[in-house]
Amino acid sequence: MAEVHSFGLVAGKLPAIVVGFDGSRTSMRASAYAVGLARRQRARLVAVYVGSVAPRCVTEPSVGPFIVAEHRAAFERTVASLRKEAEELAQEQDIAVTFVATHGDSFTEIHRIAEEVSADAIVVGASAKAVHRLAGSLAVRLVRSGKWPVTVIP
Repeated sequence: MAEVHSFGLVAGKLPAIVVGFDGSRTSMRASAYAVGLARRQRARLVAVYVGSVAPRCVTEPSVGPFIVAEHRAAFERTVASLRKEAEELAQEQDIAVTFVATHGDSFTEIHRIAEEVSADAIVVGASAKAVHRLAGSLAVRLVRSGKWPVTVIP
């Protein structure tokens, strides 16, 4: 069994900080904060981009495959751009970063990845969408899960 320290860190394993990274203004601020935190804590940084699920185009079979292919291509372009940004930011600050891109619900995917990497903290940008004030933002849902310290950057 692994030795656990009082701060919840497993002996011999670097702490892990997960940051939501989608290129928005608040996620860029969250990323800058997370990079600084990772540098100070000598932690590994895991930047997570969660893309939306491809639209279901079942009503028009001739258009459906084109839309799905275009959605996939746009996702790959976004992933390439964000991966490059994350790597450049990490290189500037002399830290290691792992970039993870996936599809689905942001809360579900960030939660899953944080569990997989044994995250010690999560950093996300505050949502700018008004609907999240009523339905609950990603940040609120992560805080309510109560599994990790969550820092929300405005």
